[in-house]
Amino acid sequence: MGGGGQLTEPAELGNGRAGGVYTWQEVQSHCSRSDQWLVIDRKVYNITQWAKRHPGGIRVIRQLKLPTCLATIIQDFHTLRAKVESEGLFRARPSFFCFHLGHILLLEALAWLIIWVWGTSWTLTLLSAFLLATSQLQAGWLQHDFGHLSVFKKSSWNHVLHKFTIGHLKGASANWWNHRHYQHHAKPNVFSKDPDVNMLHLFVIGKTQPVEYGIKKIKYMPYHHQHQYFFLVGPPLLIPIYFHIQIMRSMISRHDWVDLACSLSHYLRYLCCSVPLYGLLGSMLLISFVRILESHCFVWVTQMNHLPMNIDHEKHQDWLSMQLHATCNVKQSPFNDWFSGHLNFQIEHHLFPTMPRHNYHLVAPQVRALCDKHGIPYQVKTMWQGFADVFRSLKNSGDLWLDAYLHK
Repeated sequence: MGGGGQLTEPAELGNGRAGGVYTWQEVQSHCSRSDQWLVIDRKVYNITQWAKRHPGGIRVIRQLKLPTCLATIIQDFHTLRAKVESEGLFRARPSFFCFHLGHILLLEALAWLIIWVWGTSWTLTLLSAFLLATSQLQAGWLQHDFGHLSVFKKSSWNHVLHKFTIGHLKGASANWWNHRHYQHHAKPNVFSKDPDVNMLHLFVIGKTQPVEYGIKKIKYMPYHHQHQYFFLVGPPLLIPIYFHIQIMRSMISRHDWVDLACSLSHYLRYLCCSVPLYGLLGSMLLISFVRILESHCFVWVTQMNHLPMNIDHEKHQDWLSMQLHATCNVKQSPFNDWFSGHLNFQIEHHLFPTMPRHNYHLVAPQVRALCDKHGIPYQVKTMWQGFADVFRSLKNSGDLWLDAYLHK
């Protein structure tokens, strides 16, 4: 490339100091036409001579101004992270998580107590199902905390409680969740790298994929109606069908016997509570209904932060920009915080995934100030606006697909 220009390794740069360690301020000082440095994967290269042989010419590199821009953003973000660490915002309050676990167990106990004491009428069964679904949803947010290692200082303690919460309380797999969710955080809303945007050809999302499908005349589904059939396929079926099959297949294929034992203990406990009241068939119908209710809440909460945002192929952005383009926040309120497991602070969660969620609101103003400084959009919506944007984004993507399918 560029006529075989030679890139100089860090140890040979600048004053020739051993180790080749430079600050971002030093790198930024080398940005003139006759003295240009470039940073790639935190390695510093002297491209002064090579830039002249660049296929696009020296003007292309100078117009991009990537070293200065990225250097400032990355340095400012590292400074912010160091600041919030010094303020103790990565230290969890044990009482918060103890209370959260307690109210999950209380909701489930209350659900069973109601029908054990007052009977299995339709009204009481529905009430019990709503309480069980709420308990399951909240247990999902708690396992998320343990999975991100944001509760205990020792990773092993988080892992043990994670297996208990997601396994025994929810019937799922910790290893399956880790494998899937960590990929999501590494490259949110990036096709082929974030499993959460793998829609199995059921939906086309974002602005790029619909056009690509349309041009190739791909029509697995009537995508211009996806904003309508989403209500039948997405919220009600994600957890009880897709996740359930994926979890069981993952545990068996990977021989995750500990996770499988934890999962089976959940269902055994459930059957012991429900079969004496509803019989086996009735118990299966009840757990299915509970999963459908939970799935509705889970899908709307998780998708309101990501689906309306930028979804595209890899763009190799810096960490701050990548996370902000893929996430948005929902306004803070006691209900929103509780209902969403504090994932209404999705921006802060993605920037600081190991931070205890009860501290998101403390770091949010500092994150917003950093975004304002660099001109990066920091979106905050009402919860209802977030829900509406899920519907709206699916419709817009479907319209893009139809236009490309018919006219390109």
